[in-house]
Amino acid sequence: MSPYDVLIVGAGVAGTTLAQALSTLERPKPLRICLLERSLAEPDRIVGELLQPGGVAVLETLDMASCLDNIDAVPAHGYCVVLGGQPVHIPYPDGREGRSFHHGRFIQALRTKAKQARGVDVVEATVTELVECPRTGRVLGVRATREGEKETFLADLTVVADGCFSNFRSAVLGRAGVKPETKSHFVGVVLEDAVLPMPQHGTVVLVKGHGPVLLYQIGTHETRMLVDLKAPLPQDIKGVISSEIVPQLPSQLQLPIQTALEKDRLRRMPNSFLPPAEQGGRHTKEGVFLLGDSWNMRHPLTGGGMTVAFNDVLVLQSLLGSVHDFSDWKEISRVLHRWHWTRKRFASTINILSVALYDLFGAEDESLEALQTGCFKYFERGGACIREPVSLLSGIEQSTLLLARHFFAVALYAVYIMFTQGRRVSVGGKTVYVKPGLEEYPLLVFKCIHVLWTACVVFLPLVWTEIRWW
Repeated sequence: MSPYDVLIVGAGVAGTTLAQALSTLERPKPLRICLLERSLAEPDRIVGELLQPGGVAVLETLDMASCLDNIDAVPAHGYCVVLGGQPVHIPYPDGREGRSFHHGRFIQALRTKAKQARGVDVVEATVTELVECPRTGRVLGVRATREGEKETFLADLTVVADGCFSNFRSAVLGRAGVKPETKSHFVGVVLEDAVLPMPQHGTVVLVKGHGPVLLYQIGTHETRMLVDLKAPLPQDIKGVISSEIVPQLPSQLQLPIQTALEKDRLRRMPNSFLPPAEQGGRHTKEGVFLLGDSWNMRHPLTGGGMTVAFNDVLVLQSLLGSVHDFSDWKEISRVLHRWHWTRKRFASTINILSVALYDLFGAEDESLEALQTGCFKYFERGGACIREPVSLLSGIEQSTLLLARHFFAVALYAVYIMFTQGRRVSVGGKTVYVKPGLEEYPLLVFKCIHVLWTACVVFLPLVWTEIRWW
């Protein structure tokens, strides 16, 4: 078999999109692209089901928006965040819409698009190892098993997009890589004919003792529920959800949830954070690079993963369009360097926001709870306090400085709330705020300092993971 120009391992969100995007490049001779996937059957996952408006816009730019048609996708108009039984509405600005859907149906639509692309061969085979030059160590392709037979696939450039459980991450990144950090797991079930507090809105319920609960429609009659459980996972997951979490959720959801718990199996996925390491340098393999969750992950609470992946492909499409020879690693290395820093404005905002917001929504101590309350009250102010943060979350706006301004505005507002409205307590199943007396002020000053320090501890290390250059 003659070598391909580009070999892509993994026909998921990132891999299929890259294959389609590269096939549209104007070149004297069309690129020959091989897209390898272990199984082309419809995947069944509990994440990757919500695409933010920014992701929809990028998909339109890539001429792949048709993949959202005929899969029973549901428009998403924003969020409803619930704390202590009180909801706050966070709409997407200017009538922008996201989409939620069954992950597998969307992936199959992306694969169909890739199969129809010029110069793309979609092959069902399990990649087992990278093929390296014995003299230079450069990756020349992969070895894979197809229908029980071992085959070698060679290419000028290999792209590994095999997802969060990547088998090749360490081999590609070498000393430049870091291990993913997993703080919790999402446990998911599908509810039938459930009525959300705000239809066609993602619902985030902040519960005591556990991480947030996320609910959103994935079809006309189906709603996904994701429960965040921190490590170590309890032995009786179903019992914990039923007895400790369900009673804190909106009453109209409790019966559909109990029904789903009785008849549906619980599935779980790790919520991992993996900051991006620059590729193409002396510490990473030549001839290959990582894309998608195999390289960069953020907490899925904000639903930003696919949006980042699509934008990464869009930037790569532009940069690789000027490459004359895909076997010229010096030229590819320069492209990867530019890609790494060009994508920062978009990806870093979503990456930082996802983990920082999760730390607040999954508050584990008094200072984080104060920040959680401050965040909720900040949203209640409306106006720019909602419009700008949700624009960042949804991929409509890209600015880490704007994110920092709002995050620390939340921290300062949390301090203000501590003095003017006091601590949050539950009375008769409802949340009320008890205003502090003057005698509590000296202690409050120390608590406020700790709240501001906690905000710095949450936010600044995340910024560092994005700006580090080695």
